[in-house]
Amino acid sequence: MLPGLAYFLLFHYGALAGNVIAFKEYVPFDGLWGSPWVGFGNFRRMFEDDEFWAAVLNTLWIAVLQLVFYFPVPLALALLLHSLTWSSVRRFVQSVAYLPHFISWVIVVALFQQVLGDTGLLNSGLGDLGVHTVDIIGNPDAFRPLVVAQVIWKDAGWGTIIFLAALAQVDEQQYEAAAIDGAGPWRRFWHVTLPAIRPVIVLLLIMRLGDILSVGFEQMLLQRDAVGPESAEIIDTFVYYRGIVGGDYGFAAAAGLFKGLIGALLVYAANKVAHRLGEQGVYR
Repeated sequence: MLPGLAYFLLFHYGALAGNVIAFKEYVPFDGLWGSPWVGFGNFRRMFEDDEFWAAVLNTLWIAVLQLVFYFPVPLALALLLHSLTWSSVRRFVQSVAYLPHFISWVIVVALFQQVLGDTGLLNSGLGDLGVHTVDIIGNPDAFRPLVVAQVIWKDAGWGTIIFLAALAQVDEQQYEAAAIDGAGPWRRFWHVTLPAIRPVIVLLLIMRLGDILSVGFEQMLLQRDAVGPESAEIIDTFVYYRGIVGGDYGFAAAAGLFKGLIGALLVYAANKVAHRLGEQGVYR
């Protein structure tokens, strides 16, 4: 455990000390302690910045769409794989579904551009048929559904691992008893499967809520120029361009700290709700 523990202590907990620049007008040449203290000045500028609130709104829209449309897909895929009786077919489908997770976002975005871009495979086929072409990649109105589809294609298979592990723990005798009592597939799912894996669903949902404002920095950065910042700017890209590119480090650190605090509050609130519903949640 020591290497993993050292990693988190150095690069996660140790790095928290750097959040002090959110309260400073940080200048790299003056250093962390030599930069002037501005208190909550960066936060006041952040709350008065229209571009920041536009990035927050875009982040929330994409996060909600991912939560609604992506989160159920791994569960549905796990149920489908669990119902397969041929182990060879199950292993093949699992391997095909898991594979995109190991592909970097650079390759994923490039693949989608080759298929759905202005000169991609889809438009080439439509042009050969004499049909009007459409640039899905460069269309700002189609950007949010597109990024959700990319996440589903890339990570849905990987997300089924935990659900498959939970389904493997369900007692088969409960299914047999329910079938003898006349329960059909839907009733067996509702009264046997769902109660058995509900703690896992609640746990993953809480963890997803804590990370809800992190909707994919690399994915958005790679496609931001194609649709413009009005559609693709999220908190992470806002922090990158304002802090790393623009040099306003204190302001960007304030935005990043604000995002982290919102995520922590969401985890705390969701965990309290889980306790009220009788679930264990992330912690007691």
